[in-house]
Amino acid sequence: MAADNGRLQLMDIGSAFLIIGLSAAPIAELRGGIPLAVSLGYPPVVAYLLAVLGNLLVVPLVFVGLRVGEAMLLRWRPSRVVLEWVFERTRRKGRAIERVGPIALVLLVAIPLPGTGAWTGAIAARLFGVPMKKALPWICVGVLIAGLVVLPVSLGLFELFGIG
Repeated sequence: MAADNGRLQLMDIGSAFLIIGLSAAPIAELRGGIPLAVSLGYPPVVAYLLAVLGNLLVVPLVFVGLRVGEAMLLRWRPSRVVLEWVFERTRRKGRAIERVGPIALVLLVAIPLPGTGAWTGAIAARLFGVPMKKALPWICVGVLIAGLVVLPVSLGLFELFGIG
């Protein structure tokens, strides 16, 4: 990160927003944001914080977006029938997950593999009927753990291949 007389250069601000944006994007999330930040020369703590921030910013938006989309789909009978079937089936099959409780949500978010992460955690919480106020702290814990897994892996791979 370059500084010019104590001021961040415009490129640094732009790259920080790029890291935050990539970390907020589905699929990439932290798995993309942290390696990008490390490759751009950000210190590990800053890389972690920017990626976590980006990943967490999107969670309330996903909850609200799902609620709005659900309300729109419930207006029309064909989509309402399908949506009610999906919710009923998911909640019936998810009773085993309910026994494990928040740990299941944390693990779903914390394991940094394709198909897991904050987006998936928010979608799963909505499908299982977990209110945002209850799900958000557990999703945050999962994101923090995922970042702590991705950061050392990213640093090790960059070191191994002599990148950065």
